[in-house]
Amino acid sequence: MSTVELSTTTASKPPVEAGRFLRVEDLTLQYKSAGQLVTAIRQASFTVHESERCVLLGPSGCGKTTILKAVGGYVHAASGSITLRGEEIKKPGPDRVMVFQEFDQLLPWKTVKENIVFPLIVARKMTRNSAAEKAMGFLEKVGLSKFSDSYPHTLSGGMKQRVALARAMALEPDILLMDEPFASLDALTRRNMQEELLDLWNDIRFTMLFVTHSIEEAIIIGDRIVLLSSRPGQVRSEFTNRLNGCLNEEKKEFKELKNTIHNELFSSEIVAEGSHI
Repeated sequence: MSTVELSTTTASKPPVEAGRFLRVEDLTLQYKSAGQLVTAIRQASFTVHESERCVLLGPSGCGKTTILKAVGGYVHAASGSITLRGEEIKKPGPDRVMVFQEFDQLLPWKTVKENIVFPLIVARKMTRNSAAEKAMGFLEKVGLSKFSDSYPHTLSGGMKQRVALARAMALEPDILLMDEPFASLDALTRRNMQEELLDLWNDIRFTMLFVTHSIEEAIIIGDRIVLLSSRPGQVRSEFTNRLNGCLNEEKKEFKELKNTIHNELFSSEIVAEGSHI
């Protein structure tokens, strides 16, 4: 694996285990399909630092989402390990919360506020009053406090994603897992959501593992980008991004980084090595 250093950005919180907050070590993930055993990820290793915006970037089908599910505890490793704060991940837990790309991840029979209050009561054992107060605080952060009594079916796709993000952040997980959360949005709404996510991170400085197949989105969101090969996914390179949330895709440094990642992503070596299962 090669590492390309492009910045010296550091997080505001102190590191855990010399910066190894989340550790993925020699991870191999497999699943059965049509009676065959398919290797989705082969011996992947990377770390995520506390308060870091880490992006998993790679072509469709390379195993990005499978890694995210494994970190969430929903997929078990064939070999290797995943540890969070030094504890091996073996099952789902409230220290990891996922935000998906589907709009229908909210409970349709509950209001916007109740969609946030309910998991706070169940997972965090909060009183209803405390949970309601916290829910309103995070709805205000994502600009939806006026819609607290609305039902999900009355919201746009972007608004639903804001609610899902507010719900996830209200749970205060150790790490937020985001599986292409803006992929189904139109271009303008997607950019607005990217900006809001960065604003929220600047306010709270949470740890995030974000999956995308968009090079532009990876550069905007990530302060570090882990590049995966085609299936079976392997970590090919890591890019530390000095642009720090830059939204100007015409900026010279943005174009240079985009071209560097593009060339690495579509090199003949990656395609050749990733074509075997």
